[in-house]
Amino acid sequence: MKNNNDFLTHVPPMGIYETLYAFQNSYGSYMGEKGTHPWSQGFPLTTQIPGGPEMPRSISINSDDLKYPKAWGQPELRQTIAEYYNHYYGSSIDYENVMIFAGGRPGLTALLMFLQPDIEVQIASTEYTPYYDMLRLLKRNYRVVDSTMENKFYPTTDQYFGSEHNKRKLILLSNPCNPTGITRKKDELKELIEHSEESENGILFDEAYELFHTPPVSSLEYVKDINNSNIFVCGAATKGLQAPGIRIGWVVAAKKYIEILGNFSSFGMGGVSRPSQLYALKLFDKNRIVLSRSSVPHFYDEQREKYGKSFSEIGLELFSGDGGFYHWCKLQNGLTAEELNEKLFKKGAAILKGTDCDMHRQGDNSHLKYFFRFSFGPLLPDSFHTDIKILSESINFN
Repeated sequence: MKNNNDFLTHVPPMGIYETLYAFQNSYGSYMGEKGTHPWSQGFPLTTQIPGGPEMPRSISINSDDLKYPKAWGQPELRQTIAEYYNHYYGSSIDYENVMIFAGGRPGLTALLMFLQPDIEVQIASTEYTPYYDMLRLLKRNYRVVDSTMENKFYPTTDQYFGSEHNKRKLILLSNPCNPTGITRKKDELKELIEHSEESENGILFDEAYELFHTPPVSSLEYVKDINNSNIFVCGAATKGLQAPGIRIGWVVAAKKYIEILGNFSSFGMGGVSRPSQLYALKLFDKNRIVLSRSSVPHFYDEQREKYGKSFSEIGLELFSGDGGFYHWCKLQNGLTAEELNEKLFKKGAAILKGTDCDMHRQGDNSHLKYFFRFSFGPLLPDSFHTDIKILSESINFN
């Protein structure tokens, strides 16, 4: 409740947390505990997947690792990440183009925090839930670009950049997209980047789901000269490297921009846990990365296909892409996602409502009220039949 005498400005939680709180109140336990079905959750399996590498079990630390970390991140991890992109995507970056953050979202927030005030952010109307919260909290200028059934949730390059050429613009997008899984690749991705470079505008690519596509995809494959561009790439160990709990993310950008972010870290963040960075280095072991880049896309492609086929059979309309670990589903017969969640809560399950992914935040007036995001990210193959049974019973209630 707002009180004019409060010293802090009220900040609502990210949309998924509202779902989790409602679930807890209804079901009586936390989502993720034994007997629950975490379809609303945006994290991968944190155990070894078929054909994949084992997760590192431990790290060794010494007294040096208990000292303050470098503001930009430990040089060895920064260099390892640079070499990773250079090897797999043909980029030509070095460690000074990389900064380490405590996860992907802090990196995104920091970049938006220091945008010049005249820059207008361009964001699709169906996008990753917290983008809206970041933009509103930071009081950034932004324009919402239609991303609906009419354009198959895929705004074109022209739609993103618009017709006003007297404004500097920054496109903010997740690729593969959260929540839809739609992925920009090859010529589509190249066109977007070339338009940005030619017009001196910018793009902020959130590539948390880089490995959840066959083949893995990164915009850095098409950036000619990162140091003379306004291209920003956010990556993380959270998804494809299967380690959300260590809270390691990074930003790749021109050296002049990394310097600004590092200066902020020197007083605003204090760097990132050195033990977490050591664990991340183990995740980037060269032999391990080879296995991850093959097993992660393969396993989640199979999961996507299996769930998608059954979803269509039980009456859901799908608008999902070929990346990420989500299905973007539309309910039939007038059932809203909120009503569906009320049914699912009683069965120990939950989905993310489409309205939480609406950058207009229109609530019950949103055309996305009949949509929901289903996550197969944390699901083991042996939960499949139970998942389909619970969801089918909940949507076919007549």
